[in-house]
Amino acid sequence: MQPPRAGGRSNLGLAYRSVDARPAAASQVTLVQWMGIDDANTAGFVHGGTVMKLCDEAAGIAAIKHSRCRVVTAAMDRMTFLVPVHVADLLTLKATVNAVWRTSMEVGVRVEAENPMSGDRRHTNSAYLTMVAVDEEGRPVEVPPLEAETPDEVRRAQEAQVRRRNRLAERDEILAARGT
Repeated sequence: MQPPRAGGRSNLGLAYRSVDARPAAASQVTLVQWMGIDDANTAGFVHGGTVMKLCDEAAGIAAIKHSRCRVVTAAMDRMTFLVPVHVADLLTLKATVNAVWRTSMEVGVRVEAENPMSGDRRHTNSAYLTMVAVDEEGRPVEVPPLEAETPDEVRRAQEAQVRRRNRLAERDEILAARGT
């Protein structure tokens, strides 16, 4: 079966774009954000939601760099906060596309907090987000394949496949429990 012309629609109703594979390194993003008093909760630490929002932004940028189109967040895997982020810390978020499927991508985000006065850095949390590429009408579009070029990129891609299988199995189990 021949794929549709670039810009057409596939037999699955997906927008089709002719795309070449892209290396994982091309999607790498580093965001640095100073955490201010407006980011604080009543305990004096940075709100977890602030960190989650920044993870979503970093993942979105990495996904856009890979897919070269609009993206939406479909899921964020469990996020565990290992240590608190303090007001006045510099938060560094490093995001990279780990794996690609037909219209979705898993983006890994590592978050570190740095005391700008001492230079001490600590890993605060990591997250895996599933981003879906969409067209102007919000319909899913195919994304370029991912080239894992280093052993670390290959490992991350393999681990992403395991996480995806687990996410899909959990979704199916929940739907079965609901009777849908």
